[in-house]
Amino acid sequence: MKVSKRGEYGVRALCLLAQRYGEGVVAIGEIARLESIPPKFLESILLELKRGGFVRSRRGVDGGYELARDPAEILLGEVARVLDGPLAPMASAAELRELMDRNPRQAGFYGVLMDVRDAVSAILDRTTLADVVRRNDDLGQAGGMT
Repeated sequence: MKVSKRGEYGVRALCLLAQRYGEGVVAIGEIARLESIPPKFLESILLELKRGGFVRSRRGVDGGYELARDPAEILLGEVARVLDGPLAPMASAAELRELMDRNPRQAGFYGVLMDVRDAVSAILDRTTLADVVRRNDDLGQAGGMT
């Protein structure tokens, strides 16, 4: 699995919104500035996240974005799939199963790739946005103590 810039920036934006959860909307310009994300790129990412049900927006002068759900209910696996597609390193789980069936001489190799996909999925599908924000805080404090 490779995380694209779209995926990385999307998670960074969601983490900022998670930190401000319950405080109202955050302007797209502020998100872009604080996270060093090109504003036009961020706009397209946020629209995709809105279609995925992760954020909602408010238009106008006081407009911006906020999380549509509690950060403890948003799984990284969901976000990754919306922004970057399947979690498998080479193909989706269904495509890997099909490759195993079609090419039994290489089923072991495809099986290893399926194991990689399953391990990544297991981690991302149990890790919430709230978990990531906590880790950011913990690691940020530890990093500042050196």
